[in-house]
Order: sequence, then C-alpha cells, then structure tokens
Amino acid sequence: MTVTKSLLLFGLAALAEIGGAWLVWQGVREHRGWLWIGAGVLALGAYGFVATLQPDAHFGRILAAYGGVFVAGSLAWGMVADGFRPDRWDIAGALVCLVGVAMIMYAPRDI
Repeated sequence: MTVTKSLLLFGLAALAEIGGAWLVWQGVREHRGWLWIGAGVLALGAYGFVATLQPDAHFGRILAAYGGVFVAGSLAWGMVADGFRPDRWDIAGALVCLVGVAMIMYAPRDI
C-alpha cells in the first residue's frame, strides 16, 4: 500500500507542478492574462504541499525522485496539451528517469 500511495502522490504532484507551470506559461507566453498566472501559482503551491505527504521522510530523496517524474510527466503533458510528439530519445530519456525514480524511492534499504 505504501508504494501505491507514493505513486499516487507523485502523480498528483506532477499534475500540480506541471499544470501550474503550464498555466503560468500560458498566462505569460500566450498572453492569457493574470487569471491563468494566478491559477498557476496556486497549483505550484499545491505541489509543494503534496510533496510533503510522501511516506518517505527524506526531503532530498523525494525531490530527487520527483525530478524523474517531472521529466516523464512534462513530456506526457506536452503530448496531451500542446500536441508535442516526443522522439525515441525523449522516450528513452524519460524511461531512464523513471528507472531512477524506482531505484531512489523503492530499492530495499538496510536502514
């Protein structure tokens, strides 16, 4: 159950951070205005909170692992929201990152 909870929290955090960054991007770069920017800032704040709910108590481990989730999630977000088409190197890099996430978060430890 702990791994499942952790994976769900990574997914929720990815939605909040990537979605928040995308909203700010839309507000600034696509001139959609302050409402979009404000919504993005709120979503980014929610990401910061969601990350604290991970079962592991080590800040560095959580944020390092989340970096890999961010890489893969950003590519997926771009595909859905902007029609981005990753090439094989994008996909391979994202898979390497996700393997890193699994090693950082879920490898057996003797501590």
